[in-house]
Amino acid sequence: MNDRALASYRQAAAQGATPLGQVVALYDAILRDFFRALAALKAGNVAARVEHLNHASGVIGYLASVLDYERGGRVARQLASVYAASTGKIVRANADASAEGIEKLIEFYGDLRQAWFQADQNLKQADRKTPSNGNRK
Repeated sequence: MNDRALASYRQAAAQGATPLGQVVALYDAILRDFFRALAALKAGNVAARVEHLNHASGVIGYLASVLDYERGGRVARQLASVYAASTGKIVRANADASAEGIEKLIEFYGDLRQAWFQADQNLKQADRKTPSNGNRK
């Protein structure tokens, strides 16, 4: 993971983000990269497009590297497949200079980000309802 993604992750952790919230922060970094790559593509800035797509690919690689197959089971295996396929789609969108390819990645990762965000919110809500040390939160 490069310095910008690591900074985003650390900032989320420092602000008290839950582990799922930290994942959401990484998805935010991926989406920022895709939007920046799309803008660079439209501006004809090849170097910036490549930089942002490579960064997104690096963050996705990091997410793949920290999957817990023992605890995550089938979901972790499915995410690994998603991340591997995404890397191929990023390479294709980059090689083809395809706005459509990047837009599809934005849509897909936007949906994934929303799912992680919702899971985080649901866990926070469940934690507020769970007694802690005999007291309600």
